[in-house]
Amino acid sequence: MPEFDAADVREYYDRHTGSFIAHGEGGAAGALHRAVWGPGVDDADAAVHYVENRLLARLEASPAGEPPAHVVDLGCGVGGSLCHLAARLPIRGTGLTLSAVQARHAERRIRGAGLSDRVRCLEADYCDPPPDLPAADLAFAIESLVHGPDPARFFAACARIVRPGGLLAICDDFLRPAEGPAARRTVARFRRGWRLNTLLHPHELRALAARAGFEHLSTDDLTPHLRLGRPRDRAAALFIAVSGWLPLDRTRFGHLVGGTALQTCLAKGWIGYDLALFHRAVDTGIPAPPARGAADSAAGTRP
Repeated sequence: MPEFDAADVREYYDRHTGSFIAHGEGGAAGALHRAVWGPGVDDADAAVHYVENRLLARLEASPAGEPPAHVVDLGCGVGGSLCHLAARLPIRGTGLTLSAVQARHAERRIRGAGLSDRVRCLEADYCDPPPDLPAADLAFAIESLVHGPDPARFFAACARIVRPGGLLAICDDFLRPAEGPAARRTVARFRRGWRLNTLLHPHELRALAARAGFEHLSTDDLTPHLRLGRPRDRAAALFIAVSGWLPLDRTRFGHLVGGTALQTCLAKGWIGYDLALFHRAVDTGIPAPPARGAADSAAGTRP
């Protein structure tokens, strides 16, 4: 059994999404994930959208054709990633989130961007996607796999969602070889603080993907391109240290406890931040998602 069920994860994001938007690196752009200062990145906007821009390059390199590509965001937050992609390419997009709060934010963002005819957000579990979800040419999960109850269920769902020949991208935290009580304690604080069930080693990820019919294309370690120890991070660490001496309800600040633990894990090399790309094999024996014609109709229908 997972330590945190869907209700726990939903409550976490319902509670903290407003803070993530207000104070996160990419909150204003609707990107509730880390900025990556990779090669060629020279400003904050490009850093916030580094992963999405890598996906854009993949979509642009795909053969052009009709109907437009359908892209599914597995754990879409407030819809910033799909809006970024749809503003640059004529894709259709569907986002899935457990959080009603995030879904409302996403719908407002989509409307504000003028993308309601091509992009939608559904309040749904990516391990149990809607049966009529359109087939995906590309599905991606940015910092959302770690919350899932069972990675095997995640990949089984992806095999139903992604069309044969389609792409799956996962950008998330992964375990690195680490020994000793300090590493175990800090990783455990990260898990509890951020409501994580699924922290894998990279080889475990590739094995699970292969069993679900996905071929590994590449894995890039993005950890060296993260900026650790920002002023906000140092302030959070100081607050957590001081709060141990104050009569505060520390459960309210679990996200800060988890974030501070993650900073330590990344700095110590106990956890890495990877972008992994997979190709769904054409002949897997796994039933394909709905046909593209049905996909386009469904993608254009508001929930």
